[in-house]
Amino acid sequence: MLAKSRSFAAPRMTSRNGVVHYGGSLRPDMSYTTIQLAYDAGIGTITLNRPDKRNAISYALIEELLRAFEEVAESNALVLILTGADKAFCSGMDLENLRSLIGRSPEQSLKDTQTMARLFRTLYDFPKPTIAAVNGAAIAGGTGLATLCDFTLAVPEAKFGYTEVRIGFVPAIVSTFLRRQVGEKVARDLLLTGRLFDAVEAQRIGLVSEIVPPENLMTRARELAGQLMENSPASLRYTKRLLSDAARAELDGHIEAAVRENAAIRETPDFREGVCSFLEKRKPKWSSEG
Repeated sequence: MLAKSRSFAAPRMTSRNGVVHYGGSLRPDMSYTTIQLAYDAGIGTITLNRPDKRNAISYALIEELLRAFEEVAESNALVLILTGADKAFCSGMDLENLRSLIGRSPEQSLKDTQTMARLFRTLYDFPKPTIAAVNGAAIAGGTGLATLCDFTLAVPEAKFGYTEVRIGFVPAIVSTFLRRQVGEKVARDLLLTGRLFDAVEAQRIGLVSEIVPPENLMTRARELAGQLMENSPASLRYTKRLLSDAARAELDGHIEAAVRENAAIRETPDFREGVCSFLEKRKPKWSSEG
């Protein structure tokens, strides 16, 4: 059982192997290999734990994240914190997985895209309050994970970017959520340029809730979690359901279209050239096809 104490002072923290550990009753779940899941004082903490890959998104990580989200949703934890090990939050798609996308069948591409959509939608609709503690770069899919949480705390050094168009992708699924968060004009800027932007700009346009010094990031995340846990758990659950239900009809249609576009781009010459040039660290030579 989880601790039921209403004392939410952040406990002493230490770091081993790039993973944050809290003093007290933290109990890590060792059944995961790409993430770490631990519970303490009513908080479930998921740490993306591939520091040697800058916590890049792999097929295995997606599968484990979905499993961990389900576990935390069904647990006695009242708040979920999502963070990254070491100096990055999430650097986007894993290079090996990126390489494997070339040559996949249309059916496989569609299934991959549907799985990614399910990951983002699960986080967006999560039944308990969510806090992203962005400890470094959060790029492409990493930006999606960071900004789909209810609260996004970021260190000053954090970088964000919807960089998909720079390598022949379409930022289709994340665009659905981004338009709702920042408005269409800002979304067009970020999605069409694929530029990187810092935590200050992210806060100014509404994607980051607070900028926090690195040494205080997890302490502040747990303080915020403690503030949320002073509220009625039932009220928080009903309020989150109300917010999700209000967006459901619009999101359903947009995500269905986004999945189709995301799968379709993978059949184009630009997609293959973008992926190859990125992996080969050279400038892409785009085709003239629109």
